[in-house]
Amino acid sequence: MNHDNQGLDFSTVIASTVHDMKNSLAALTQAHGQWVSRMPPELRSASEQGVIEHEFSHLNSMLVQLLGLYKLGVNQLPVCPDYHELDDFIEAQLAQHQEVLVQRDILATWRIDTDAPLGFFDRELVASVVANVIDNAIRHAGHALLLSIEEEDEQLIICINDDGPGYPKVMIERQEEFVQGIDQSTGSTGLGLYFAARIAALHERDGIRGRIEISNGGTLGGGLFKLYLP
Repeated sequence: MNHDNQGLDFSTVIASTVHDMKNSLAALTQAHGQWVSRMPPELRSASEQGVIEHEFSHLNSMLVQLLGLYKLGVNQLPVCPDYHELDDFIEAQLAQHQEVLVQRDILATWRIDTDAPLGFFDRELVASVVANVIDNAIRHAGHALLLSIEEEDEQLIICINDDGPGYPKVMIERQEEFVQGIDQSTGSTGLGLYFAARIAALHERDGIRGRIEISNGGTLGGGLFKLYLP
C-alpha cells in the first residue's frame, strides 16, 4: 500500500460519520413515531414524549449544521436563492415543530410585517438556520414563541422571539466572538450562531452581506434572534 494513501482526511471522516448518524437518527425517529402511534392516548401525551421529540429535532439540527459547515469548508454548499411566499415559508417552519410545541405547552404564533408577499433567499439554507433557532427557543421558552418577518432598509428580517429568560448578557455583549466558534470561558460551542452567521453571509446583494443579531426583549420579552437577508 502506498504510504500516502494510508490515511483519510479527518474532516472527510467526520462528515461521513455525521451523514451516517443522520440516517440512523431518521430511522430511529420514524420507529419511535410508529411505536408512539400504538400507545394509549394517555401515554402519548406524557411530558416525556415532548422531551424525546424535542431532542430528536435538536440532534437533527446539529447534524445538519455539521454537514453544512463541512460543505462550506470545501466549497460544496451552493447558494440557490429564489422567490418564496413568506407566509408559506413561516408556516412550514412552525409546522415542523408542532408536536414538540404541543407537548411543551408552548403557543407559537407568527406574523408578517411587510407588504411584500415574497422573499428572495435560499429556502433550504435559511430553513436550517430557523429550525435550529426555534429548537433553542423551545428549550428556553416559558409558554410562548413568536416567529415574524419584517423589512428594514430593503433587507428582509426573520425574527424568532420567546418569553424565556433571554440570552446571557455575555453572549449579547460579545456576540461577534460567539459567532467565531467555541468559547472556552462559557462552555458554549457557539456552533448555532456560527452556522447562522455563515449562512447569512452567503446571501449578498449590492455588496451588502446578510448577518445575524441577538438581543433580549421584543414582543415577548425573552431572547430575540434576527436574521438579516439583503
